[in-house]
Amino acid sequence: MAGAKEEPKGLSFENPSFLRSMRKDELVVLAADIRRELIRVCSEYGGHLSSNLGDVELTLALHRVFDFSHDKLIFDVGHQCYTHKILTGRSLEHLNQRGQVAGFQKMAESSYDPWEAGHSSTSISAAQAYAIARDEKGENYDVVALIGDSSIVNGLALEALNSVGSGPNKVIVVLNDNDMSISQPSGGLSRFFRSISTGRAYNKLKKGYKEITFKTAFGRKIYEWSLSVKNWFKRKLVPLNMFDNMGFSYIGPIDGHNIKSMEKAFKRAKETNKSVVLHIRTIKGKGYVYAERDQTGYWHGVTPFVIATGQPKDLHPGKVSWSHFFADLTNELMGTHPNTHLIVPATGKGSGLEKAFAAYPKRCHDVGIAEEHAATLCGGLSVTGIHPILSIYSTFMQRCYDEISHDCARMKANMTILVDRAGLVGSNGDTHQGIYDVAYLKSIPNVVVAMPSTKSIGRALFEQSFENHGVFAIRYPREMVDDTSESFSQNLPFLRWRYEAASSSKKLAIVAVGPREKEILEAVKKRFLDVEVIDPVYLCPLLSDNLLPLLSFKNILIYDAYGIREGFAETVLAGLAELGYKGKITVRAVPRTFVAQAKLNEQLEEFGLLPEQILREIADLLAR
Repeated sequence: MAGAKEEPKGLSFENPSFLRSMRKDELVVLAADIRRELIRVCSEYGGHLSSNLGDVELTLALHRVFDFSHDKLIFDVGHQCYTHKILTGRSLEHLNQRGQVAGFQKMAESSYDPWEAGHSSTSISAAQAYAIARDEKGENYDVVALIGDSSIVNGLALEALNSVGSGPNKVIVVLNDNDMSISQPSGGLSRFFRSISTGRAYNKLKKGYKEITFKTAFGRKIYEWSLSVKNWFKRKLVPLNMFDNMGFSYIGPIDGHNIKSMEKAFKRAKETNKSVVLHIRTIKGKGYVYAERDQTGYWHGVTPFVIATGQPKDLHPGKVSWSHFFADLTNELMGTHPNTHLIVPATGKGSGLEKAFAAYPKRCHDVGIAEEHAATLCGGLSVTGIHPILSIYSTFMQRCYDEISHDCARMKANMTILVDRAGLVGSNGDTHQGIYDVAYLKSIPNVVVAMPSTKSIGRALFEQSFENHGVFAIRYPREMVDDTSESFSQNLPFLRWRYEAASSSKKLAIVAVGPREKEILEAVKKRFLDVEVIDPVYLCPLLSDNLLPLLSFKNILIYDAYGIREGFAETVLAGLAELGYKGKITVRAVPRTFVAQAKLNEQLEEFGLLPEQILREIADLLAR
């Protein structure tokens, strides 16, 4: 195909300019080729499949009407950009692998990416920023924010819509609507008036009329009076939706798989004098039967799979993910604790909580991509006497720091936070790492943060979180654990560390966080090393009594593969300093940085956090 780059594997094009000369039948073939490539790539490397299958024609139409070597295109959420990357010189081969093409827009990859985000609802704010800068500098380009429907309900997106709609800087908002209903105008008269209001002649006349009347104070009054009369008639004759009321021109809904219809709408949007919302209806997962039929969100983000059957390739017999372990536990404990409600911000499927939603539909609430609302809702439920369980990814919990502090902890809310995907998460890259939560949660009073090393400790912590300890956060990683039953008859004293291997020489004590503590413990016992091994379980608050036994050790190694140094490790360092510890302290934790995409073990190896690397560290410390 014209413009295609020759690759050993992987479809890509040098730039999208060739699209403008393609016939309709050629575009249909191209769209099919791109869909096949998306399915192949995601089947090999994983990725965000359904949303990208749905916006193929939409992306083609945008690139045919706009010139994004000059104009700006911002994707929201950023994972909808796979077709865009193929069209702008980037093969998706080795998607999300170390040093390879990212699954989100990346400014360092291409000048066609003016913004980057892994979290949702940022596009309209960023688009307004570009529009303000454009107008201030006297430049001439269009700014397009392509926002998925789930992202539009987030408070940040609504705040930005309100700001853009009432401002003078034109932004084109493309709403990719694949499963929600937005009130829409109907009837021929409505379509007639809308076609006039977005037409070139009308907007040119409107601009000239305003320039003439604004030359005098009396002219301004005439303009304002005539505008009020026009708007009165418009309100009477044309049904308005939320976007009209916010100050936008509204175009739609439009078939998101009809390139001709979208091109016509985009050209109208370019001609308007004010900001525009184009409502595009697409089919999520289009072109792959399993994704099209998906009702649960399974095909939104996928691991490698067999194309013919849709079955996952990476099976883990005898293993279960920490997410699914806590999901099953949530379902079980909601049965024994009828005063609980479960709240999730659009992460129910990712955290495996379908059973709980099916079993307790009136007590389970998916609030959509609205993390701040989710946290405050929990605070409110707690005040009424209900015990809320907030299940949320660590990376998304960052967005509701204020609500956890102000609306939950400050009011002594008793609630459980299940912090899924805590620690390094591998291929999703620097926007999704779950390594920062301890560092910010420990700054909030009335908050307990814990991380289990075993499933039985996880169960004990979950039960303990119902005992009115305030905001009780339980972290667990995006990793697998043995799918075997565990007996945990020993009590778990609140806030007390667990000393698991004793040392007679007092030469070295290791404080190791989370499930990898068990790997360290087993290796130490297997090698008969004279090392004290401590599983802290509770990362904050820190009791001085937990530290006192460490003062007699010559060396202390703090090992945290699940958080940055400024989190748990610094808390221990500060506590030991206050107690006057005189020995040597070694810290092995994730550095305070944004961690790029790579396989989990590659990330751990880069920071010296693999268990075998820690064992070498232990040998060096014992040899001194």
